[in-house]
Amino acid sequence: MSGLALCAATIANIARAQDVPPGTVITSSPTLNFYGLPGLIDMPGADPLPDGQVAISVSYFGGQTRTSFSFQLTPRISGTFRYIGIQDWDSDGYNTYRDRSFDIRYLILSETETRPALTVGLQDFSGTGIYAAEYFVATKNFDQPFSLPGKFKITAGLGWGRLGSYGSIGSPFGGDRPTFTSGDTGGSPSTDQWFRGPVAPFGGVEWQVTDRFGLKAEYSSDAYEPETSRGVFDRKSQFNFGAEYQVTNGIRLGAYYMYGSEFGVSAQLQLNPNRPIIPFTIAGPPPVIVRPSRSEMPERYDTSWAESERAPTVIRDAIAPELDEVGIQIEAVYVTATRAELRVTSEFIGNQAIVVGRVARSMARILPASVETFDIVLMNNGLSMSKVTIERIEIETLEFEPNASGALLPVAVIGSAAPNAPANALVTPDLYPQYSWALGPYLLPSYFDPDKPIRLDVGIAAAAAYRFAPGWIVAGEVRHRVWGNIADSEFVGDSALPPVRTDAVLYAQGGDTTMENLYVAKQWKPSEDTFARVTLGYFEQMYGGISTEFLWQPADSRLGLGIEANYVKQRDFNQRFGFRDYDIVTGHASAYYTFGGNYFAQVDAGRYLAGDYGATFTLMRQFGNGWSVGGFFTLTDVSSEDFGEGSFDKGITFTIPISWFTGRPSKQTFGQTIRPIQRDGGARVYVPGRLYGQVASGQVNDLIADWGRVWE
Repeated sequence: MSGLALCAATIANIARAQDVPPGTVITSSPTLNFYGLPGLIDMPGADPLPDGQVAISVSYFGGQTRTSFSFQLTPRISGTFRYIGIQDWDSDGYNTYRDRSFDIRYLILSETETRPALTVGLQDFSGTGIYAAEYFVATKNFDQPFSLPGKFKITAGLGWGRLGSYGSIGSPFGGDRPTFTSGDTGGSPSTDQWFRGPVAPFGGVEWQVTDRFGLKAEYSSDAYEPETSRGVFDRKSQFNFGAEYQVTNGIRLGAYYMYGSEFGVSAQLQLNPNRPIIPFTIAGPPPVIVRPSRSEMPERYDTSWAESERAPTVIRDAIAPELDEVGIQIEAVYVTATRAELRVTSEFIGNQAIVVGRVARSMARILPASVETFDIVLMNNGLSMSKVTIERIEIETLEFEPNASGALLPVAVIGSAAPNAPANALVTPDLYPQYSWALGPYLLPSYFDPDKPIRLDVGIAAAAAYRFAPGWIVAGEVRHRVWGNIADSEFVGDSALPPVRTDAVLYAQGGDTTMENLYVAKQWKPSEDTFARVTLGYFEQMYGGISTEFLWQPADSRLGLGIEANYVKQRDFNQRFGFRDYDIVTGHASAYYTFGGNYFAQVDAGRYLAGDYGATFTLMRQFGNGWSVGGFFTLTDVSSEDFGEGSFDKGITFTIPISWFTGRPSKQTFGQTIRPIQRDGGARVYVPGRLYGQVASGQVNDLIADWGRVWE
């Protein structure tokens, strides 16, 4: 199911889960302005969102609709992606002008008792420039000033560009500011505009009267010259007024009187990855039974049991039922008199720290007393991701200590695991073949068509996977469209490059029943620190071929290096078994690096589908529970003129775990990659089962990120 579908299906659940009983004081986040930023009504404020917060807003006034997605990437840096529609613009033949833009903000000074917060922002800094502006803004919060009820927030700032177009007090940095031209392809940072031209003051006040009800008033420095000159709306005043109501902790609604002539409305949704809709729960394990000391009961430490050929079988049969109850399966067991290794996997628990904790406690409860060292090898799709070594005494003594998770981490050794279990290990029988299938609805969204901003296909999808041996998989998916309007689009982009992506509409028009993918893949570990993959078949809607990949990723390293080579052909528009004439060899060298604070960077350099050469740069904020939010951009040897609208490929991407909504263990996620415009430059083929995504969750960076749940 797509992210759009799940969001629609769970919005009511969000409202219920975050509903606030009468009398409850709401934990406040800064309210949003019409641009989706912390602020007043149309003007920005200086407050940052809480760290990691996601904010989605939709606002309307005077024939203008703005949909914004904001993310607090760090405590000081936030970014916003925005999609707008302006009625009666009559530009380039469109009655409603649609545009996409990005903002970035930096908190220079945090608020204290004596000083306000101070923020600098770039608005629409790399778009076509319709809303381009820069600003410095300060905000100060006051609790019950002059014995008035509630909280007050006073904001004042200086703006350039759109925010310097009314009431200018001069041009402190001099120079004329380049003006927006409707023929501009946009997409490149408009550095020649930043802080150039007239500057004007703006400001206002926000009064949170009660926990739920708030009032806003502001003086705007935006003259709205492009809109008023085209008759979009009639501006009669620079003052705006509004009232907002906090429906739930995450949802806020507002109504406004704008510029002396217009009424406006807004809806705000704020979510924090660290605060799930339904808290994660899993059945609690039995407590660890502490062994008697060797001096008290020396017979319990007898090691003769290890000489029996049935010892691994007995141990597996004793531990497996307990782990099966929470969805953990044992793949192999290796034991000696003092050490035991379990290779385990889970189809449901995405958090591998929980897997480590559950397995370690079961081993401590059940294994003979002479076993002192536990080796837990985390497996995924036949690949050993890492080995976590813990001394039994630590499990026995730390479980109920204060900060037990923090105490366990320094004594747990996380390292690379051997590709296979020891030669004399007991491998669980009947692991293969494995067969799985799924049948259900699918929703496929398409964004930013000039005629319809959102198009949608709805249908039934059937998927199946067959694993006949370790590392092997045969998988495929067939879809049947029941209803949709993506194929109705007449927007087939012209391109100076081979149409490797811009003819996507022709694939939507190719037929109602299509083969999404069908492939066979083999993956394995050549050594403790390396992984390899070969995939053959139909990879995605538009391409099939052969793909090879090699990844160097030690389990205890922040750095990973990979290389991928593909030979692909473009599929027929009907997405059956045929191919078109276009084929190409592509490939990339990749570097993956995890910084402190769970920031992840990836660089992919090589050849793209249209034959262009360049690199893609990705920065993500990852959360231990499976959330990730980030952005990317691609620069290649294709000029901005040949690339077309947008100048270069860029976008935002996010992933949300299903367990964040349900509170139940699940590896399922939904996510979206949203591009302002899909062109042919910088396009990569989508290959199922790329290696880094399969192994990262069981390695040191991801394990430490959510290690606090190791005792769950």
